[in-house]
Amino acid sequence: MDVLGESADYLWHKEASVSSYDCLILPGGFSYGDYLRPGAIAGFSPIMSAVTEFANAGGPILGSCNGFQILCEVGLLPGALMRNNHLQFRCEPANLVVENDTNCFTRSMSQGQVLSIPISHGDGNYYVDDETLGTLEANGQIVFRYCKPNGEVDLSVNPNGAKGNIAGVTNTQGNVLGMMPHPERAVEEQLGGTDGLLVFKAIETLI
Repeated sequence: MDVLGESADYLWHKEASVSSYDCLILPGGFSYGDYLRPGAIAGFSPIMSAVTEFANAGGPILGSCNGFQILCEVGLLPGALMRNNHLQFRCEPANLVVENDTNCFTRSMSQGQVLSIPISHGDGNYYVDDETLGTLEANGQIVFRYCKPNGEVDLSVNPNGAKGNIAGVTNTQGNVLGMMPHPERAVEEQLGGTDGLLVFKAIETLI
């Protein structure tokens, strides 16, 4: 976390405790080669028991892309990530509208604000059944949706077929966020923009 000047450690997948940390970040990538399905095998890593305990104790956890998939696999977030509906891998900027600015990940944003955050995935098609979707909406758990540059949520800019154009959701308590876009890839101007910094600056206020 050089950009923010915060210290960070890489954790081994066999760690038994994470209680000494202020925040956990499950980054994107291809854990275990995405064998079986993305995040499935990583969900059985020994450290995930400690991650679950951390979450249940109210600790903030951010999972982007593969991290989101892992969080869904272990039940810390509702829903599942399926193959993109067009069966293509997409690596491109995406516009996201902030649906909820009241949790610990969006407190540096405003509801209706549009962020430009890159995506890079082949399995980002977020799915929940209609009943769960209604619950997510009622509880304010939908944090980001794919949108047009003006903030309009429209199927034409949905890059993967995600239900309701959902790009990011939290758990009921609001301390676990999963999002398919990569905020860590949008933290410096030379990388294309700094909108991703808003997520990390919000988390930084908890430390």
